[in-house]
Amino acid sequence: MTGSGKGEKHSSIIPGQISAIRADPIADSPYEEALSKTGYGKFHYYVLILFGGTYIASSMEVTLVSFIIPAAKCDFSMSSRDAGILTAAPLFGMTLGSFFWGFMADLNGRRNVLVYSLIFGGLCGYASSIAQYFPVFLLLRFFNGFCMVGALSLCLPYLGEFQPIRIREKVLCWMEMAWTSGIILLPAIAWLIIPMKFEIKSEYFLFHSWNLFVIASATPAFLLGLWALRFPESPKFLFDIGEQEKALEAMKYIYHINTGKAKETFPVESLEEKGISIIGFNMEYSKTKKHTRSLSVLVRNMVVIAKTLFKPPYRKKTLLSCSISFGVTSCYYTLMLWFPELFTRFEYYSVLHPGQSASVCEVSSVFIEREGPCEANIENQVYLNTIIVGVACIPTSLWLPTCVNKLGTKFFIVFCVFCASCLSLGMNFVTTSTQNLVLSCLFESLTSLGVVTLYCILVEIFPTNVRVMATSLTIASGRVGALLGNLVFGYLIDFECIVPILLCSGVLFATGIACIFLPVKMKIKTIEFV
Repeated sequence: MTGSGKGEKHSSIIPGQISAIRADPIADSPYEEALSKTGYGKFHYYVLILFGGTYIASSMEVTLVSFIIPAAKCDFSMSSRDAGILTAAPLFGMTLGSFFWGFMADLNGRRNVLVYSLIFGGLCGYASSIAQYFPVFLLLRFFNGFCMVGALSLCLPYLGEFQPIRIREKVLCWMEMAWTSGIILLPAIAWLIIPMKFEIKSEYFLFHSWNLFVIASATPAFLLGLWALRFPESPKFLFDIGEQEKALEAMKYIYHINTGKAKETFPVESLEEKGISIIGFNMEYSKTKKHTRSLSVLVRNMVVIAKTLFKPPYRKKTLLSCSISFGVTSCYYTLMLWFPELFTRFEYYSVLHPGQSASVCEVSSVFIEREGPCEANIENQVYLNTIIVGVACIPTSLWLPTCVNKLGTKFFIVFCVFCASCLSLGMNFVTTSTQNLVLSCLFESLTSLGVVTLYCILVEIFPTNVRVMATSLTIASGRVGALLGNLVFGYLIDFECIVPILLCSGVLFATGIACIFLPVKMKIKTIEFV
């Protein structure tokens, strides 16, 4: 979305996204006029299904390890420290992959990056399903995260560039529901497959139900990557790099799919280059002939923009957004990936001590002191609890798009982060499985909403020419936080249980204070607070 001045439109961004819609075309630009002539029909519904499916597949792959930990701990002889490293591996891959795929998307186009990231992400998932050694499995999950973040980074830019300007913001905002759907679908698939009792075993090969679950979870990404081959390159991307003829051909294809009419009847004969901001790189770079464009030129432009972000007037905004992303995302992903394990520990305690209550730390101490052979069983209640946590995110997913204009983004992020801090601290005081479930539902829904709101604010506080790099830096900071959070949680949960709980609460409280200083207005009805 490209734009300047009064006509600028802003779009919401979903958790996991790396690149924002980088430009906001004004409504009367040649591109927008031509795009409106393509109509709105089957093609746009296909695009919604593709990217909704991509969001679902991405959320499944990102949170997959939360069920692998209790299911595969015996096969890999995993300790809690190993589990922490495993949850951090795909997040580390996503941290590194965010900039790589962002560069490639600006260099070679959106569609190619979407196709390659989905297909290779699926292939890495397939390969990890048959890994026989923990280090190999760890490495393949790293590459899976590295690839899947490419699809995440392209979802909203690619989707938004096909949408008419009048409904673009609404379409992007409601895509959050797809992420929530993936969070709900993953435990349902796990519940269907992991309890199966079968084993394929030889001297050098072992295959259990959890391996089949990994295959099932990787399949949507692989199939969506193959389907994406049938879609055209973004006409907006082609238009902004000076490929007007190819952009026009892409629009003719959309027109043909939507209306069923011949491409030759498309009522636009040519596209003029005027009044358009550039996506992802500067005007000089975009006008360079395709055969002379190189990765080094793109990287040079990105470095220039990155340096600009740490100079006035952007320095304060950049530091605030990166620190807030680090704080919120570290706690969100850490507890989200550890919830199934915590549910498992509560179920284990309830079997040993029926009718008795205990804190999370007391439950964990009993769990690590258990004797006897390793058991990889996951109780049915664990799957059900995880589904409930996902369903709990639906109301907040609906609350944001329906009330953001009345309350403002600043209200949402401040409210969510401070409440999440209190809920995190409350984890030390829960004494039953039901209390743990309620707290988990509230924490998950509020932190998820906080992450979404932060990405909405990024579009509001950064101008078009630096927005993509600001978004990349912010989300990379969040991934680093998530990586460190999982490592710390895995190292301390068994021996110093209270430390990660207090640390998470303290980080969120400090983050909430930082949110107050975001340069956006907080509106409650007709009263505005700067």
